Amino acid sequence: MFQPEAYAIALMLMLVSMICWGSWANTQKLTIGYAVQLFYWDYVIGMLVASLLWGFSLGSLNGGASAFVPNLIQASHSSILLALLGGAVFNIANILLVASIEIAGMAVAFPIGIGLALVIGVASNYVINPRGNPILLCGGVALVVAAIVVDAIAYKFREGGRKSSSRGVGLSIASGILMGLFYPFVAKSAIVDHPLGPYAVTFVFAIGVCVCAIPVNYWLMRKPITGDAVVSMAGYWNAHKRWHFWGLMGGAIWCTGALSNFVASHAQIVGPAISYAIGQGATMVSAAWGVFVWREFASAPAKSRRLIPFMFVLFLVGLTAIAVAPMF
Repeated sequence: MFQPEAYAIALMLMLVSMICWGSWANTQKLTIGYAVQLFYWDYVIGMLVASLLWGFSLGSLNGGASAFVPNLIQASHSSILLALLGGAVFNIANILLVASIEIAGMAVAFPIGIGLALVIGVASNYVINPRGNPILLCGGVALVVAAIVVDAIAYKFREGGRKSSSRGVGLSIASGILMGLFYPFVAKSAIVDHPLGPYAVTFVFAIGVCVCAIPVNYWLMRKPITGDAVVSMAGYWNAHKRWHFWGLMGGAIWCTGALSNFVASHAQIVGPAISYAIGQGATMVSAAWGVFVWREFASAPAKSRRLIPFMFVLFLVGLTAIAVAPMF
């Protein structure tokens, strides 16, 4: 399988992860009129298919015991169970994130939800596998927290007290807490006896997402948390083909980011805490999409728009500190 050890290549993979994780939600923006819950079915299918494609391509290079299929066969039950649990926790977190994007927009849901996930994920992953300079890591995380606060204030000014404000922020916070807890399961699956490699763990993780999505997403079709009407599967079968395409692409893009992140975390110099932290720079990428492409703050008051540059600066400096932590 393809597994780089040079930090420069691992960093490139983490940046790919950041871009993918910060960009997949654009596919949801391209399916206006498609219920969030129905979009999510395509998203999950796209994730599972992409995990298989990567497993049978890069994950099978050069063969051997570490290749995709042999690794799946020899992996311990505990490793597989941890990856499945990680997928289940992520699924619930991601459904909440998708709902918060629907209500609040990318420029808000990602900085609050994924920013909070970054803080929780870095701390928990560092406990599991401590690598990198702790001072730089803590300093970078502190700057990210400051960026989250600035973004939340900007959003409050933008919404002007509308009810959707509290609901969107609340869903983002709930998503962030759970999103920060899924990665430690993946990290632990790599350190038990007979562990899953990055390609196999991506596939098992995707299965966990699918298994969890069936009851949870179906329940949310009946009890929408976005405040919309009840959704039926008839809407899925009658949806435009382009909506299905973008849903599948959304899942494939996220899966590509996850695989890049998992591969980078297996590099000896990196570790899961730093790989996860840089990957969650997706917050800055998604906020840029929301601000500059989707114009989510175009009609916001001037005091709201003035805070956005400060948010980007804080995120950028914080992520830079995290990125250089392995070098010291």
